Amino acid sequence: MPDYLRTPYICYEIHAKNLITSQHKVLELGAGSGLHTWALVQSGAKVICSDISPNSLKVLAHQYSSRGIVVETQVADIEKLPFPDDSFDVVASAGCLSYGQPALVDAEIRRVLRAGGMFICVDSLNHNPIYRLNRLLHYWRGNRTWSTLQHMPDLARIKMIGCGFSNVTQNFFGSLSYLMPAIAKFVGAERTQKVSDYFDRLIGVRRSSLCLWPRTCKRACREREFRFTLPPFDAC
Repeated sequence: MPDYLRTPYICYEIHAKNLITSQHKVLELGAGSGLHTWALVQSGAKVICSDISPNSLKVLAHQYSSRGIVVETQVADIEKLPFPDDSFDVVASAGCLSYGQPALVDAEIRRVLRAGGMFICVDSLNHNPIYRLNRLLHYWRGNRTWSTLQHMPDLARIKMIGCGFSNVTQNFFGSLSYLMPAIAKFVGAERTQKVSDYFDRLIGVRRSSLCLWPRTCKRACREREFRFTLPPFDAC
């Protein structure tokens, strides 16, 4: 992924580094081959990397074992996590919320979180037509399923997930992401990243396709029910 599209993920990793301690037990959802796992592991916490793909988890485990780091992996369906209630202090997700039915996924996140726990997440928003078109193109090419187009999170879902947390921090990015590849050809990747970050601050974007909402949140209550009333451009 080009550097000028990594700002949201960098922010996610910084939040994870600052918020997670060695005393925490952490569940990573949709870990894949471990692209963002190091941000969790370096804290010294007990991290369980979960994904629905056994092959991806084998790649993740091999990458870390080759560096002398043992990580625990678990094949898991994000809609029905194989963990007891109140199992984790932190649940972390980098771009996987669209891989299941929203009501089921969000209820499972709440279920496995302990009281006082945190949910840290970065994901794409569904409000930008450019990003929706890009995902549709990936679907036509066979790189995406139709359900991931249907389940991209939106602001209403974010608001609903925030219910029951005593502290919510949201950061939004991507006001010009779809223009960045063209701009990078003229000014280079480093300057393009600065341009993108500047316009995100200037515009105060809230409805962009790429949104970081690290839920630096403490759970205020033990809500058992959760009801709904309702990655960068080239990775969507």
